[in-house]
Amino acid sequence: MPTFVHGKGTEVLLDEFDLSSYFNSVDTSRSTDTAETTAFGSTSKSYIVGLTDGTLSLSGMFAQDTDGSDEELSAILGATTTPIITVNLQAGTIGNRAVVAKAHQTSYAISSPVADIVTVTADFNASTDATANLTYSIQSGVQLTTGTSVAFGSLGNLASTDNAASTANGGMANLHVVANTLDAAVTIKVQDSADDATFADLTSFTSVSSGTKAVEQKAVTGTVDRYLRATASSAATSGAITFHVAFARY
Repeated sequence: MPTFVHGKGTEVLLDEFDLSSYFNSVDTSRSTDTAETTAFGSTSKSYIVGLTDGTLSLSGMFAQDTDGSDEELSAILGATTTPIITVNLQAGTIGNRAVVAKAHQTSYAISSPVADIVTVTADFNASTDATANLTYSIQSGVQLTTGTSVAFGSLGNLASTDNAASTANGGMANLHVVANTLDAAVTIKVQDSADDATFADLTSFTSVSSGTKAVEQKAVTGTVDRYLRATASSAATSGAITFHVAFARY
């Protein structure tokens, strides 16, 4: 029997904010252009692969809250810094699917019907830049965290996820720190392993200062071993942190 997934467990992370409670629909699309190479004498058309593209759309409810849907979507429209987005499907379980994205917001619309709730819609287009250094920045990946609050004394290695085989083309990792009361800086990494026993650092995010939120995307090249996990360390003696890490292989 197929294992179907219900949309109610979806989670939307935009930069350093968990905006899941404001949205009720997410659509992502990836495509590749083709250029025709059919020549005289051919009996059928031929093509070569061209440019890749990726788009993402968010739809949901308008809210004027601090760090709410209107404030955040208005702020990033036309911004020079490309937003980092992670969409977690069946959020909260390590190994479940995630959409890992870095994409410019291209539009923001507000709809105010006379007999219904005010709604918002935002569209995003994938961006390739020197920071991401990737073919396109919307890709299917996996969740490496549960997204729950972790107290200072419980930081460490999270459970690993198994890809069944290593891959050779690198990938990208998204970090969203959406809440943080730790009294010291925290370092969050993605590690990989060939045997699920010996792990090595695959990429390390910039140290997150005490009490601050954060967002970052890191690109890696070359081999990514079969197993992946997230790990966090800090000298904190009080507080807790809520962070999300997802990784997409290429």
